[in-house]
Amino acid sequence: MIKIQNISKLYKSGNGIETLALKDVSFNINDGEFVAIMGPSGSGKSTLMHILGALDTPTSGKYFLDEKDVSQMTENELAKIRREQIGFVFQAFNLLPRASVLRNVTLPLMYAEIPKTKRQEQAVKSLHMAGLNETHFGHFSNQLSGGQMQRVAIARALVNNPKLILADEPTGNLDTQTGELVLGSFQDLNEHGHTIVIITHELDVAAHAKRIIHIRDGRMVKDEINTNQIKLK
Repeated sequence: MIKIQNISKLYKSGNGIETLALKDVSFNINDGEFVAIMGPSGSGKSTLMHILGALDTPTSGKYFLDEKDVSQMTENELAKIRREQIGFVFQAFNLLPRASVLRNVTLPLMYAEIPKTKRQEQAVKSLHMAGLNETHFGHFSNQLSGGQMQRVAIARALVNNPKLILADEPTGNLDTQTGELVLGSFQDLNEHGHTIVIITHELDVAAHAKRIIHIRDGRMVKDEINTNQIKLK
């Protein structure tokens, strides 16, 4: 699914200072994998996440998603990739506070001009997959707990049936027990064939993935199968 070849990213500030955020990074991620990309603050993992999510393009190197060269796409082409092939889950949830759970999840389908009945069906299916109880579907998102809000965010990421679920520090605003529930949701989705990539700085979060890619100082320093994966179910 994902092929990263010799990716580098150079940022230039207004005063001419250059920062090399990524340096010659290469790896592949196959369909159906559950991968954690881990590194400390300033390691380059957020830059890598933006490239994987088609939110940015590399300065050099290639990024292929389903054999399409994302690294050379126009802004409109990148927007299409984000809309149709990638589901995003963020630390801050990014839900509309005064909209119902169902409305939050159906919004991406409204932008895609999916008929209302079909939108409702797909949203309900995604919410079930994310593990949210039906009794909460009519609640406003600001009436939910942090863990419930993150499950709604996961359902929203799933609703377009994307090739890739990309989660950026998805447990960062949650307590440990609630974070475990959310990570359990990702493991369930992976068991059902979804490709999951989590960006994290925490080893105990990365330990729930089947494979861990370590980033430090803009370079990939280790790519390992997690033989001690924490399985929650």
